[in-house]
Amino acid sequence: MKATNTIDDYIAGFPDETQELLQQVRRTIRRAAPQAGEKISYGMPTFTINGRYLIYFAGYKKHISIYPVPRQAKEFRKELGQYEGGKGTVRFPLDKRIPFDLITRIVAFRMKEDRNKARNTSTRTIDAGTH
Repeated sequence: MKATNTIDDYIAGFPDETQELLQQVRRTIRRAAPQAGEKISYGMPTFTINGRYLIYFAGYKKHISIYPVPRQAKEFRKELGQYEGGKGTVRFPLDKRIPFDLITRIVAFRMKEDRNKARNTSTRTIDAGTH
């Protein structure tokens, strides 16, 4: 696949059936994180919050992946266990139904992680400034 500058261009490089699934993934993430920005990062569609990446998705010949996913979080362990992927990835096969509700919950989890990280960072900054 050639390098692209926009998510629309990225998705346009796939067969029609895959394009529709990628657009559905994109819409699902957008609904779960309406304030997120969109860009291409590391050659993949990326959603960002507060200048930090929130979630990536990518299309492949036989699957769609999202990154990072909370494989070790107890609320996702069993569900994500039925899908292949690395420590922080999940692969949804194109020949099976894509679990859009699971993607929504993963995005919500990632947004909560981001809020907690931002809160902890601002607390450390305030603490560091008072010493």
